[in-house]
Amino acid sequence: MAKNIIIIGTQWGDEGKGKIVDWLTDKVAAVVRFQGGHNAGHTLVVGGKKTILRLIPSGILRDGVRCFIGSGVVVSPKALFEEIGELENAGVDVVSRLMIAPTCPLILPHHIALDQAREKAKGDKKIGTTGRGIGPAYEDKVARRAIRMMDIFQPELLKEKLKAVLDIYNVQLTGLYNCPAVDVDTVYQEIQTYAERLRPLVGDVSRTINDIHRSGKHILFEGAQGTLLDIDYGTYPFVTSSNCVSGAAAAGSGIAPQALDYVLGIVKAYTTRVGSGPFPTELNDETGALLAERGHEFGSVTGRARRCGWFDAVALKRSIQINGVTGMCITKLDVMDGLPEIKICTGYRINGEVVDMLPFGAHQVAQCEPVYETMSGWTESTVGVKRYEDLPENARRYLERLAEVTGAPVTMVSTGPDREETIVLEHPFD
Repeated sequence: MAKNIIIIGTQWGDEGKGKIVDWLTDKVAAVVRFQGGHNAGHTLVVGGKKTILRLIPSGILRDGVRCFIGSGVVVSPKALFEEIGELENAGVDVVSRLMIAPTCPLILPHHIALDQAREKAKGDKKIGTTGRGIGPAYEDKVARRAIRMMDIFQPELLKEKLKAVLDIYNVQLTGLYNCPAVDVDTVYQEIQTYAERLRPLVGDVSRTINDIHRSGKHILFEGAQGTLLDIDYGTYPFVTSSNCVSGAAAAGSGIAPQALDYVLGIVKAYTTRVGSGPFPTELNDETGALLAERGHEFGSVTGRARRCGWFDAVALKRSIQINGVTGMCITKLDVMDGLPEIKICTGYRINGEVVDMLPFGAHQVAQCEPVYETMSGWTESTVGVKRYEDLPENARRYLERLAEVTGAPVTMVSTGPDREETIVLEHPFD
């Protein structure tokens, strides 16, 4: 019986989704990206070799697995072909296995220009975007003026739409931000250079993945970013511009909700955040620096340092509720090795009351003071452990406590970056 699984980041992103998607793809016929853009960075390590994917689904490293980019994704043609080139240079067959929805909005030079101009103008109050044009591209989609993948193949319509949208952008760039205008003809010519290369990649993603589902084969839906960065449920306005929760998998790929069977929440054994925004359990001390160093906490796409803190069960409970998490995969457990004690945030104190679930919006979250419980750490190494019973006793206690306090079972544990450094307690496809 076909079983379709959604992989979701449950924190502020960077949970290790790419590795787990790659690990599960030996069971699937297809992997689908359903939101975000090339601001996502999924790092895969196979046989000691590291590959960083940004836009192309993480199933691309498994021979025979088809990869789809659904209509919920915003696509930069320039970034797409750069990534394809990197993979092909490494001997990976991409073009014959990749399909992109014709309804994907495009990210073009004017989106990047406006994104960067806005962030620069905000100064210390900047949101912390990657500056890759993701937000403005989603704005165009919602405003019903987006240039979509299918428009590339209709030159006259493309130029007409491009002129209309650049009239709006150039007023902002020149009038509000004192930046140069973007030339219509220059952007048009750039798009035209991609048209024939894109043509064989564009197809009916919705119909194709539904056909795969009806044929009885498994499909994996790959989320980008993390739930706490969701445009509706994250720490607004310090969020991304798309819905990165499990419910977005249906709308962003074109498959019915009834076809989605299991939600695997990827959860880092501690908490990290990139960019601006409130972070109740952040550690601005030696422990935070140690976690960052051991965990190599730098963005795989941006190179930005990640802020580190203790495990936040309060935020995770909100994420589990929104996503309907079936099971949790705990990643980077090995980074915690050697800590004499470990803290878990089990509540927030706000306005004199203790709450056990993340409130909405950055202003409210910024007022939250974490309430901790303390557990003993472990001195033994967990690096590369592949059986649960071989983990140190205190590491097992920690994992069991995480399940208790969040209300979701731990079904997988990652003990290192390589594909094989994984403990399976309950396989999502069983």
